[in-house]
Amino acid sequence: MKKRILISFLFITSLVVAQEEFEQQDYNRWSFELSTGLQKPGAPAESGYFTATPSFGQYSVGVRYMMNNRFGLKADVGYNMFENADNSKPFKSNYLRASLQGVFNLGSILKFESWTNTIGLLGHTGVGYSVLMPKEPVDHGKDQMLHGIIGVTPQVKLTEWMALTTDLSILTHIRQDDTWDGVGKNVNKGLGGTLVNLSAGLTFYLGQNEQHADWISDSAVDTESMAEMEKRLAKIETDLIDSDQDGVPDYLDREPNTVSGVAVDTKGRAVDLNNNGIPDELETSLNKLYVTKAESTENAEKAGYANAIKHLIDSGYVNVYFQFNSEKPETYSLEAINYLVTYMNANPTATAELVGYADELGNPTYNQKLSERRAKRVYDILVATGVSESRLTYRGAGADDSVDKSSSPARQLVRRVTFKLK
Repeated sequence: MKKRILISFLFITSLVVAQEEFEQQDYNRWSFELSTGLQKPGAPAESGYFTATPSFGQYSVGVRYMMNNRFGLKADVGYNMFENADNSKPFKSNYLRASLQGVFNLGSILKFESWTNTIGLLGHTGVGYSVLMPKEPVDHGKDQMLHGIIGVTPQVKLTEWMALTTDLSILTHIRQDDTWDGVGKNVNKGLGGTLVNLSAGLTFYLGQNEQHADWISDSAVDTESMAEMEKRLAKIETDLIDSDQDGVPDYLDREPNTVSGVAVDTKGRAVDLNNNGIPDELETSLNKLYVTKAESTENAEKAGYANAIKHLIDSGYVNVYFQFNSEKPETYSLEAINYLVTYMNANPTATAELVGYADELGNPTYNQKLSERRAKRVYDILVATGVSESRLTYRGAGADDSVDKSSSPARQLVRRVTFKLK
C-alpha cells in the first residue's frame, strides 16, 4: 500500500514538473517587435484642424514574453507625429506613449494549426501613460494623460526566428486637456480622445529553441509533455524495483544483494551487530551447521588434520548458500568453495561430488532443475579455479524438506550446494 502511495505521489509530481520544464525549455518565449505605419486621431479636435485620412507618422518598439503558447505580456513604447492635411489649418503635435499589455495568442486558441502553420493572430489589450506635445501654432507644453489600448496583430511566419506582422490598435485617453492640434481645450476630460494606429512591422524571436510560443500548438504541448511524463514514470518504476525483496528500493539500497528474509536497516543493509559479515538472523542457525573452532581442533586431534577436513566436508559443515530462486551464491558463503579448492589442491587424488538443493517453495520439477543449476554453478567456479573437471561430478537433489518451510531463515539454510569427497 505504501509503495502504491509513493508511486502515485511521484507520478503526480512528475506531471507538474514535466509540464513546467517543457514550458520553460522546449520553446522560446521572448520576442522583440518593430513597427511603423498610418494613424488617425479622432476627437477632440478644434474646428478646421485635421490630419489626412489616414496619415503616415507613427512608430513603435516593444518586447514581449509569452508565459505559455496562449498568454503573455508585452511592454512597448510608441511615437506619433500629427500634421495638418493640405486643406486643414496648419498645426504640428507630437505624441509619446508607454503601454503594458496582456497578449492572447488567438491563433492557438482558435486552432489555426489545423489549417496553416504560417499564419497567426494575436490579440492585445492594456493600459499606459501618454504625453501630447502641441508645437504649432500653439505650444502648451506637455499634456499628460492615461490611455487604454486594444488591438489585433495578424502574423505571417517568415522563418523560425522572424515573422511579418500588421497591427490595428485603438487607443482611448483619460484626462486629455488639449485637443490633438493644440489649439483648443478638451471639454470632456473623462474617457475620450481616440487614436487609431495601423502599422506593419517585424517580430524577431529570441532564444535557443527551435520554435517560439506563437507557433506551438496545444497538441504539440500535450504530446511533448506526455512523452516527458512517460519517461519520468518509467524512471520512477525502475527506481522502485526491489531486487533482493528487502523492502528498500534499489536506488536507496546500499546492499542490493541482501539475503532474502533477513532484517535490514533503512539503507537496505542486513542487520549485523557483531560485524562478522553474517546477518544476525542467520547466525544462530549457521552455528548449528558450521563446526566451531573447538570442534575442529578436537576432530583434528582424533582423526588427523586431513581426515578432519574430509569429515567436516562430508558431514555437511561446508556449504555454498544461494539467494531465493537464484543460481547466484551468497557472497559470505564463497569461502566454502575456497575451502574445497584448498583441500583438492592438497590432495591431488581426491574427487568430489557436488549436490545442489532448493527449498520447498515452488514446483517440484522446477526445484529439481534449480538445484541442478546451483550445483553446476559451483562446479563451474571450481573448474575456473583450476580443479580438473575429471575430479568433479555434480547433481541436483531437488527440494530439501527437512526444515519448516514457513520460516524464511530456515529456508535460506537449505538453498545450498554440499560436497561429498571420494
